[in-house]
This record gives sequence, structure tokens and C-alpha cells, in this order.
Amino acid sequence: MVVAKPRSEPPKAPGTARRSPARSGRVAAARRAAQAAPQPTAAVLIVAHDQARRIAATVRASRAIPGVDLVLVVDDGSTDNTQHLARKAGAVVVRHSHRRGRSVSIETGAAVVGMRDEQGKPPRAVLLMEPGLGNAAIGAAPLVEAVLESVADMAIGLTDGGSRSTGVSAASARKAIASLSGWSPIQPLSRVRCITREALEAALPLSHGAGLETGMTLDVIDAGLTVTEVECEMRHRAYRKSAASPLARVSKYRDVMMAISSRRIRVSLRSTQHTVEDAFHVASRSGGTPGPDAQESGE
Repeated sequence: MVVAKPRSEPPKAPGTARRSPARSGRVAAARRAAQAAPQPTAAVLIVAHDQARRIAATVRASRAIPGVDLVLVVDDGSTDNTQHLARKAGAVVVRHSHRRGRSVSIETGAAVVGMRDEQGKPPRAVLLMEPGLGNAAIGAAPLVEAVLESVADMAIGLTDGGSRSTGVSAASARKAIASLSGWSPIQPLSRVRCITREALEAALPLSHGAGLETGMTLDVIDAGLTVTEVECEMRHRAYRKSAASPLARVSKYRDVMMAISSRRIRVSLRSTQHTVEDAFHVASRSGGTPGPDAQESGE
């Protein structure tokens, strides 16, 4: 690691080392103002369905992440005691009476986080956390740090040692993101990510199903905001999913492609609109063109 060292300076003349009282006062005032300024914080948002076995450990680990001052669990129609265990572990819990899916649950949770933001303080960033991570959830701390320190508007977690995601769905998402931004993510479908309020609002409404992450990344980049990937120590067995069935893989690919296609259509329509507007501006500067109801002179 390269460490920058201060340049050597010639010894100061006698009497120049003292700081004037006025300057000392300004420095002290600036320091007090910096300390008094509200510091940005983050909320952990966990969507859980029948996660009674691990939700309490996940909540406790999430609360231990530096910069986190709120853990919110959206109980998406669980049939077990997920909500009670989450609340007992220190989370704020909201519940859907029936299962509505991860995208809707995140939108519900984001709205609740917004309502709990305090006036005069920056809006909380949101860390999307998997409910089954247990104690390994503490490994997402670098994502919060990256967003709160303004390294990026969205930090995507690289899990399992940062290995490159494989599969048709991941490859399609990677290609779509690269075509928009020139950046090729390693794990484009990673579900653990921290995002600013501005970036989250740019991604609303969220894409359905497995297309959520791809659509979110495309929307954030399209809004002119920054995205990065940050390696996280998450090697817990609960994070590794078993091999999906062929039907599940097809469903995942469908959701990803729907998210990509809808954004391609949006970009195309926007480009067409800009072209038409430019044409009208050119026509107006050159004297205008006859409208559809205009009659030829002499009639």
C-alpha cells in the first residue's frame, strides 16, 4: 500500500508557529460546525417470508453494522412467527397479510423508512439484506460505508469471494448494463446492495421478480448516478442457494429479460421524442411548417 507522506518544509522562523487568536477561533468554529452537522445514516430493509429460524440473528447482525440506526423487516405473508422474532430482536416490523413478492415488499419498506426519517437530517440510505444470512449479515458493512461516504450512489455486494456470476440470466444482465454504461459488473444479480434515497427513487417502480436487480441497476445508471461493486465477507451457507430447477431458471431469465426489454423500449421512445422535438425546433426557427389543417394559398 502506498502511503502519501507530507512534503518536508524548511524550519519556520521564530515566532511564526503561533496561530493568531482570530484564526484559532475560526478553526474551532468550523470544527464544531462539522461535528454538529447531521451525519448520514442507513436503514437495513429485510423482506422475509417464513424465516423464523434465522431472522433474529440477521436482525441482530444488521443492527451491529456501523452507520445503521434502523432495521426494518417487511413480513411478506409469513405463516410462522417471523414477525414476532424479528420484533423481539429489535427490528421495526410491517406485515403483508398475504404474500405480495419482493419488489412490492421493498417498495413498502422504502415508504416506511421515508416516513421515519427525521426532519433536518439527510434521508437514510437503504441496505437491502437477505433474511437468511444470520450472523453473516455483518459482512455487508462495507456497502454502507461506501454509500455513506459518497463513494457511489449504489454499492452492490460481491459475495462468495467475489467470483464472477455465471448463467444465462447473469450474462444477459451483464451485457445490458455494459451496453448502457460500458461497465461490466461481476455479479449483476447480487441481491445485497446499499442505495441512496435518490437512487432508489430513480428505480421506482421496481421490476418484477428476478428482474429487480437488473432493472434497478439500469435505472440508477440511466439517471446519471454512480454504481460500484464492493467485496463483502459473506460466505455463509445460508447465502448459497441450491441449484434451481429448470423451470425456476426459465422464470428467472424471463424476469431479467422483461426488465431489460422494458428499459430498452423506454430509451428508444425517449430518443424518438428528442428527435421529434429537435425537428420541431428546427422547423420553427426556419419559419415553421404548415399544420395538418392548413390550406394552400389561393383556395
